Amino acid sequence: MRWLTVTLVSLILALQWPLWFGKGSWLRVWQLDKQLQEQRATTQQLVARNAALDAEVRDLKQGSDAIEERARNELGMIRNGEVFFQLLDPSKNPSRPSPR
Repeated sequence: MRWLTVTLVSLILALQWPLWFGKGSWLRVWQLDKQLQEQRATTQQLVARNAALDAEVRDLKQGSDAIEERARNELGMIRNGEVFFQLLDPSKNPSRPSPR
């Protein structure tokens, strides 16, 4: 009777070993699932970035408002006849010493 128990337990362990530690084990499935979730998150970020770039390209092709905005913000350009005002924040002005 004792040898039968040992044989059955050994057989059960032999059958369970690949499930837990083999090539297609639960641990490997868990690792692959984690990698899949990380890859999906990366893909979602890239899809959002691509959509923003696509919208910007369409806007640049169709209208002049986006081109004008870029010229103002990145190049500091102004239209003919416009007056440019630059307001400085006195608390951020490093040329004046702070009163003590």
